Amino acid sequence: MRRRRLRPAIIALAVIASLLAPGTVTAPAAVAAPTGGKKVIANLFEWNWPSVAAECTGTLGPKGYGYVQVSPPQEHVRGNQWWVAYQPVSYRIESRKGTREQFRSMVSTCQAAGVKVIVDAVVNHMSGQTNGGTGWAGSSYQHHVYPGIYQAQDFHYCGRNGTNDIVNYLDRYEVQNCELVNLADLKTGSEYVRSRLAAYLNDLLSLGVDGFRLDASKHMPAADIADILRRLNRPAYVVQEVIHGAGEPIRPEEYTGNGDVHEFRYGKDLARVFRSERLAYLRNFGEGWGHLPSSVASVFVDNHDTQRDDGGVLTYRDRGIYALANAFMLAWPYGSPTVMSSYTITNRDAGPPSDGGNRTLNTTCYSGWECEHRWPVIANMVGFRNATEGAGVSNWYDNGYQHIAFSRTGRGFITINDEDFPITGRSYQTGLPAGRYCDVIHGTFTNGTCTGPIITVDANGWFAATVPAHDAIALHQNARLP
Repeated sequence: MRRRRLRPAIIALAVIASLLAPGTVTAPAAVAAPTGGKKVIANLFEWNWPSVAAECTGTLGPKGYGYVQVSPPQEHVRGNQWWVAYQPVSYRIESRKGTREQFRSMVSTCQAAGVKVIVDAVVNHMSGQTNGGTGWAGSSYQHHVYPGIYQAQDFHYCGRNGTNDIVNYLDRYEVQNCELVNLADLKTGSEYVRSRLAAYLNDLLSLGVDGFRLDASKHMPAADIADILRRLNRPAYVVQEVIHGAGEPIRPEEYTGNGDVHEFRYGKDLARVFRSERLAYLRNFGEGWGHLPSSVASVFVDNHDTQRDDGGVLTYRDRGIYALANAFMLAWPYGSPTVMSSYTITNRDAGPPSDGGNRTLNTTCYSGWECEHRWPVIANMVGFRNATEGAGVSNWYDNGYQHIAFSRTGRGFITINDEDFPITGRSYQTGLPAGRYCDVIHGTFTNGTCTGPIITVDANGWFAATVPAHDAIALHQNARLP
């Protein structure tokens, strides 16, 4: 059996340039699956509100992103670590990312650019600071007392194994009633807590938001979440964070009645294939691998949690191979994709670039901020996803190893070569109408012109081309030249 060769340390300069070079970009209560023709989500992790607004107008809207996911907006504990945003002390919309009015303005600006807004909502718990303190906007708090909001009776105290923390993930009671790393666990089964959480979400809806990512959903019974969502004043897109664990009693499938669910297996499986297995195995990727049904799966190559773990996923540090994995995700018709946009991670706890008072600085891409959503190959493949929405897969080809190709029937075509050598002397059946198409992996299509290679598809739907090592070619119906 052939063994995969070690990946060369340096990929061809032309490929690196095409994949990574920054380009100037111009121009019921829960709803499962983002609606409309533009479903790709950009996760602008820890961006401040003025920067998100500018990015919606300058990049996300023009490139066809349907949604932007923003980090938790409520008042949180003080500090410069990334996780302080996940330790709320009140539901005031005032954080290191900006004020309530800046948040409202951001939502309005993004929607005017055709981009809907999803809020990362922390509803399972409050802070993990045992000694209490003063929050970002001046609210005082103790670990289990938040004046005017929650008192001691509004929290769980499981007292298992001499601690309130979760110890055994095989015990459903512990996972949903004990504290996650000392975070004060809300009693989401109580009428008062449910009504207070719904009030927070309704406040965000009143500011115009379109949906919610519910953080730590696994640590709340699905029925508790359902009750909270029933109290919303209008429909909203909902995606829930439920991490699959082998042998664990709490399953992601329990939550699909509330909305979409993050499919954490997707990124780990995709990373393993690209790093050490064969792209040919991707022929039935998704449900065929035991993942959630496509209609309720929210997928990503990496997110703000997994990119900090033990290396089980691809991240911006993997550069070219990361871009190719994102290209596959955006081309393959499984789930609703989210593109991660990171800042440079210097250590596991590192927060975003900030001033001396830990207020998040305006984003400057490629200077402390990685901005993967702007990488040309990723940004251009968002248009591919939009152009091929609803089309099935046909014309699958693989060489048994690292070279694959497939059509999105009648609308798009992609071939990916992750071999250590170029693929030459091959023709590809695209299923596309005859014409001249912009290769959106290497060029941007704007106003009928292409900044990169042009591929000519003949009357029978074929074209011939050389695909360099660790590279790709992608065509779609909305990037066809006159």
